[in-house]
Amino acid sequence: MATQDISHDVGSGRASLLYDPKVRGIFFQVLVVAVLVALVWWIVGNTAENLRRANIASGYGFLNGRAGFDVSDTLIAFDSDSTYKRALLVGLLNTVVVALAGVVTASILGFLIGIGRLANNWLIRKICTVYVELFRNIPPLLVIFFWYFGVLSVLPLPRDSIELPFGSYLNSRGFYFPKLVWGEGSWLIPVAFLLGIAMSVFVARAARQRQMATGQAFPVLWTSIALIVGLPLLALLAMGAPLSFDFPQKSTFNLTGGLQVKPEFLSLYLALSFYTAAFIAEIVRAGIRGVSKGQSEASAALGLRSGQALRLVVVPQALRIIIPPLTSQYLNLTKNSSLAIAIGYPDLVAVGGTVLNQTGQAIEIVVIWMVVYLGLSLITSAFMNWFNAKMALVER
Repeated sequence: MATQDISHDVGSGRASLLYDPKVRGIFFQVLVVAVLVALVWWIVGNTAENLRRANIASGYGFLNGRAGFDVSDTLIAFDSDSTYKRALLVGLLNTVVVALAGVVTASILGFLIGIGRLANNWLIRKICTVYVELFRNIPPLLVIFFWYFGVLSVLPLPRDSIELPFGSYLNSRGFYFPKLVWGEGSWLIPVAFLLGIAMSVFVARAARQRQMATGQAFPVLWTSIALIVGLPLLALLAMGAPLSFDFPQKSTFNLTGGLQVKPEFLSLYLALSFYTAAFIAEIVRAGIRGVSKGQSEASAALGLRSGQALRLVVVPQALRIIIPPLTSQYLNLTKNSSLAIAIGYPDLVAVGGTVLNQTGQAIEIVVIWMVVYLGLSLITSAFMNWFNAKMALVER
């Protein structure tokens, strides 16, 4: 009888462990980790065996080898004698530049279109609606092709360039504009510009504290413009105007002088900006709609005009709704920049593809792509999370 009781207790203990949610959770987690480790082990072993059979040496030593090819758009010095490492750096910088430019333009354009979708004017509202529905339902690659083949490639030849203000030109080979030539002592101008930005931030914080304490507003915008523009101008005059401009000049077959923005960059930049702006516009519209209508009514009761109510009351509250989904659009724009390879813009993927074809180091190049895009995404997310926290309501 005692033996049966002991056996019954042991069986009950095993059953209780089997049905214990905590024990089962630990068991399945250990099982999943074991399966993942086994899968990774198999992939690494299989890859190493395939590389051995193909007589391909793994590792990143090839990055110090001579590239042997040129890159059309470079922000830093590069030629065919440079290393593969520098070539990938050129591609990374091109990716970052087009992503930053696209984010800024898409944000401004999307914000304006989002507000336009809520405008009282019927024509503006419908135009913005058509824009959003058009670009949201077209793949980004087709938008890139539209700008590259449908707009920029049909522009006039260089000798028939379209003249634009400030000595600029536009033709099928890109956009040409004057180049700044820095003279002796011109270092003070960018220093004054950075100082103006720092002082503008200080003025904005001081004005906000003053408004919270007294309710009196301060003209932050015009003060900031005066500081950011005025201080460099004062530095320019104080140093005897050490700046000059190299204007592009027409020649028989091409333009000489100045700076050139090639059509590949323009196509990618415009396509990503216009495409992403359609999604940002919907986020902005939803954020404004998310603000209680009573806020606008209270603003009108206080005597604020519609524009003032939108700028001072509605938009600051809508930003708390807009910022989180806005992060996803910035990440999408950065990753969509990899479509540059379709039109020959030398971004990270395009340059990496050339390196891959020459070296055969497919795994290493793909790992570099993954790490770089992961890093850019994490940096973007971290910045937007910080900005979101700054804009969040702080309870007293």
